[in-house]
Amino acid sequence: MRALTISTHGGLDSLEYRTDLPVPEPGPGQLRVRVRAAALNHLDVWMLGGLPGVTIRPPWTLGADACGVVDKLGTDTAGAPAKVGDYVVINPGISCRRCEFCLRGEHSACVKFGLLGEHFPGTLAEYVIVPATNVRAIPADTKPEIAAAFTLATITAWRMIVSRAQVQAGETVLIWGIGGGVAIAALQIAKLRGATVFVTSSSDAKLARARELGADATFNHAAVDVVAEVRALTGKRGVDVVVDDVGPATWERSLGSLAKLGRLVTCGATSGPKVETDVRKLFWNQWTILGSTMGSDAEFDAIVRELAQGRLLPPVDSVFDLENGRAAFERLQAGGQFGKVVVRISNE
Repeated sequence: MRALTISTHGGLDSLEYRTDLPVPEPGPGQLRVRVRAAALNHLDVWMLGGLPGVTIRPPWTLGADACGVVDKLGTDTAGAPAKVGDYVVINPGISCRRCEFCLRGEHSACVKFGLLGEHFPGTLAEYVIVPATNVRAIPADTKPEIAAAFTLATITAWRMIVSRAQVQAGETVLIWGIGGGVAIAALQIAKLRGATVFVTSSSDAKLARARELGADATFNHAAVDVVAEVRALTGKRGVDVVVDDVGPATWERSLGSLAKLGRLVTCGATSGPKVETDVRKLFWNQWTILGSTMGSDAEFDAIVRELAQGRLLPPVDSVFDLENGRAAFERLQAGGQFGKVVVRISNE
């Protein structure tokens, strides 16, 4: 089996394109997907350098997102949402299905929750093993690069916008760092909900692309005072919701952009793990700060319905063949992409 792996943490030189790995076999409750395409996320770059508390077993296959064809079922898969031959997308979040949170339908809060490519062998390979509950069939004419790029970013953004922040029609949303998959999906979902959406980037080219996707206002956060711009556009009121997956580099400005009773929702910390908050402003303005991680089965079903209807389709920045996987990582690390970086694995 071909795969893109690492055996030790480090930089791009740690990437190994392998052609000699055994084809994995599904166990009870699992199925095997013959992967057509996979997509990169910043998680994959972080895995190169190593993450606290995460241990790999060399050779470790990277990748969380993928689409492909189910080619084998394990035992105990009766009633699975897909059968052999189905074209599917994969939910990268793996839960135990037995803890109190799973039984409440909150699968991404599972006490044993993990991700493909981080806690379980990933998708940058010809075959991947996943729980049968983690796939959904999609229309046969869905382009593989679109399907591969869809799930992780869209389910993350859906939970942030719909389930956690509960964005409503007529509200105003500020999204930091447009260009990455989650930020773009958040823009698309917020617009679908009827919100007015402001976005930021340090790239005027990315801001132009965001306007094409429906952004109502754009700010180059390297050139303007975002808080002042937001206050000016909202009559000094501020926005109802801020989507911030950056962390300390933007946190103070995120809170400064919020209206009274506003909500800040976060799913990441690309600029660092710790932020400072003036608790006096927090309680006086009655803000709500919400964490969000991946999504549940119900949220997975919701986004797959959108995909089947041709909505929330992710922009694809570039496509690379598996054997040229290093170039895909270089593209993502450079930070110039708008949309997802995809790796083509098979045409079957």
